Amino acid sequence: MANKSKKKPSNDNTIAMNRKAGHEFFIEEKFEAGLVLEGWEVKSLRDGKVQLNDSYVHIRNGEAWLANALITALKTASTHIKPEPQRDRKLLLHRGELNKLIGAVERKGYTLVPLSMYWVKGMAKLQIALAKGKQLHDKRATEKERDWSRDKARIMKIK
Repeated sequence: MANKSKKKPSNDNTIAMNRKAGHEFFIEEKFEAGLVLEGWEVKSLRDGKVQLNDSYVHIRNGEAWLANALITALKTASTHIKPEPQRDRKLLLHRGELNKLIGAVERKGYTLVPLSMYWVKGMAKLQIALAKGKQLHDKRATEKERDWSRDKARIMKIK
């Protein structure tokens, strides 16, 4: 019988991360949302063809939508359709979570930022956060704090 090499399942289910979000915003609270996707989008996600860098979440008619997320279509998966790589995608949240997000965005001036996209039991999920924008001096302070903690760790390791 032929020797079949099995692929080891990876424990890391992350599809994409928005690394700029932590630098640009103060993250207050995180939520997990499902995504309404088309078939070619799921295949592209499995291949890792997604970017969340300039994307954001907005509320329209009491629903949450992911905007500016770039999902590049695969050449083989989307031959019979005309894919839109940056279309708005609906987010699936519970009504209580949506009401909380709507109140925070409209009344308190928060922003909704996508942090990461990952798989949960074969379904694509998006982690979004309520965030406040950082000023330039806040970014400098955060960077200074990060540098100091790194130096502190080096000093403690030497001793």
